[in-house]
Amino acid sequence: MAERSTAAVDVADNGGNEPPTAQADKATADGSAGPEKTAELPVPGDQDVPDEAGGAEKGEEPVPAVPAVIAAPELHSGHKLAKRYRLEECITRLDGFSSWRAVDEKLRRAVGVHLLPAGHARARSVLAAARSAALLGDPRFVMVLDAVEENDLVYVVHEWLPDATELTTLLAMGPLEPHEAYRLVDQLSQAMAAAHREGLSHLKLTPGAVLRTSSGQYRIRGLAVNAALRGITADHPQRTDTEAIGALLYAALTQRWPYENDAHGLSGLPKGVGLLPPDQVRAGVHRGLSELSMRALVNNGATASRQDPPCTTPEELVKAVAEMPRIKPPEPAFAAPPEYQRTTYQQGNYGRPGTVRPGGAMPPHAVPVPPPPLESRAGKALKWTVAALLIAALGLGSWQISEELLDRDKGSGSTPEAPPQGGDEKPKAPAEPLTVDHASEFKPSGSGIQQHEAPLTIDGDPRTSWVTPEYRNYPNFGNYPNRRQGSGIIVDLGTVREVAGVDIDLYRAGHKAEVLAAAENASDPSSLTEFDRRLTPEQTVGKQLKASFDTPTRTRYVLVRITELPPAAMANRYRGGISEIRILGR
Repeated sequence: MAERSTAAVDVADNGGNEPPTAQADKATADGSAGPEKTAELPVPGDQDVPDEAGGAEKGEEPVPAVPAVIAAPELHSGHKLAKRYRLEECITRLDGFSSWRAVDEKLRRAVGVHLLPAGHARARSVLAAARSAALLGDPRFVMVLDAVEENDLVYVVHEWLPDATELTTLLAMGPLEPHEAYRLVDQLSQAMAAAHREGLSHLKLTPGAVLRTSSGQYRIRGLAVNAALRGITADHPQRTDTEAIGALLYAALTQRWPYENDAHGLSGLPKGVGLLPPDQVRAGVHRGLSELSMRALVNNGATASRQDPPCTTPEELVKAVAEMPRIKPPEPAFAAPPEYQRTTYQQGNYGRPGTVRPGGAMPPHAVPVPPPPLESRAGKALKWTVAALLIAALGLGSWQISEELLDRDKGSGSTPEAPPQGGDEKPKAPAEPLTVDHASEFKPSGSGIQQHEAPLTIDGDPRTSWVTPEYRNYPNFGNYPNRRQGSGIIVDLGTVREVAGVDIDLYRAGHKAEVLAAAENASDPSSLTEFDRRLTPEQTVGKQLKASFDTPTRTRYVLVRITELPPAAMANRYRGGISEIRILGR
C-alpha cells in the first residue's frame, strides 16, 4: 500500500491534499496490498472521560489497517503492568493498539502508556523505535521511560506533562504572536536537527505532537514511536520532518492548515488557489516568518518574493532561523495611573486655578478655589467669639463629668476590684496548621476522577495539584449524573481535633466551593450526608479560600467540596483543582 509519509499532511490522521514532497516521497506500510478502513473502538469507562488528544481529527481519513490486525487485549482501568503501572484512562484505541494515561505507583507520578499485542505486525518496530528514542535523552522531547515485552504484551511508557498545553489548543484560540511563532520554529527545528543527527525521525509531527509547558518551552512527543505505531515510513525523513515544521509555522501565523482539506481543528486553504504565502492569507503576518515557512514547506522552489533556496533538512532550517533578525517579545502593557486630582485645600502654585476663558467657562483642568477666609475686622471678631464659646463649653463639660465621678466614688465606699488573677478567660492561642494523616478524593458516586493526585494537596508544595480533566459545556463537571454532588478532597487529621480555620490554595480562581466537616464520631465518611457541619458557605472563590472560625469545630474529617469548575483555556471547557490544603487549629 502506497502511503503518503509527510508529517505535515499526516494522511494517516488527516484528509488533506498531498503536498509537493509527499508526491515525491512514497512509503510502504507493512506491505499491505490495499487500504482497509478500521473503525475506532469506543473508549471504555463511565461518562467521566474527558476530551484528550488521541485518535483522528474530525473529518479525517481512518488509519490504514495492517494485515490480519490482532485484537488488543481486553484491559480496563485499574489493570497493572509490571506490578507498577496502573492504567487509569484509555485515550486512544485504534488499529490494534491503545494509548492510556496511567500512574507509576513506584514513583507516584502520571505517565502515558502505549499498548499492543506482542503478535502485532508492528510490535517489533515499536519496541525498536521506543528504545532508540529513549537513548536520545534530549529534554526537548517527551522522554520514553520504559519499553517492555511481557505476558504477550508490548508496552511503551513515556512522560506525562499535566501542565503542558497542546499546540492544537493554542491554535484554537488564535494565531500566535510573532515572537511566540519565532520561538516555536526555532525550538522545533533545533530539536529535530539533534534527533536526525542521531538517526531518529518523527514522520508524524502534527499540532497534537507539540506541547507548550508552563515555562514557555516547546516539547515534542512521539519521536519515532508514533510513526512506528501507525506503520509510517519515508524515503526522505529529514525532508518530511522539515516540511512538517513548515506546516506548523504556517498554522501558527495564519490559524489555517496549509492544504485544501481541514485538519487538526483548523480550516484549510480555499480550493483551487494553491499554496498562498501566510502574509497573503492573513494581514499583519511577520514577513520574515512568512518566507521562512514557505522555504520549509515548498520544496520545489523558493518563494516568489525572494529567491532563497528551500530548506530540506532541519539543520538547514536551523541556519535559516539563525540568519533572521531576532524578533523581540512584545512590550509588557502597563495600565496608566489615574490622573492626579488636586484637592481644594492645596495652596500656592499647585492649587492655582487655570485661566478663565473669554466666554466665562472654566477650562477642564481648572480646580475650584475655596472662598477666601474672613479677613475683615468683623470676620476676626466672629472667629474669636466662636473660639471663646467652644472653650467655655469644653470647660463646663469637663467640670461636670469630674464632679459626677467623685460623687460616685464616695457613695461606693470601696476601691474597684482588680481583675481576677488566674481566671478562666485566658487569651486564645493563634491557630496553627494541624498535622494531616492523609487525603483522598471525594467520590459520591463511587467513581473517581484523579484519585492518585489527592496526596498532592497535602504535600506542602503548592506547585503540585489535584487537577480535574476538562469538561464540556457545563461548569458542574459536564452536568454528568454521577457528578451531581461535585467532587473534592477529604482530609483525614488522624484523630479528632479542634478545627479553627482553613487555608486552601486552588488551581485557579473561579471555583464554586465550600468546606464541610463530619461529626465527631464519624468513621471514614464518604457520602455528602455524613459531612453535616458547614464550615464555610458554598460560594464562588478566588485562587485562595481562607476562613477562621470563632468557635472551633471538633472533627477528624474535613471535606473541601467543589460544585462548579472555572473556565479553561478553550471556550465552553471547564477545569479546576486544589493545590494545597492547610487545616488550622489550636
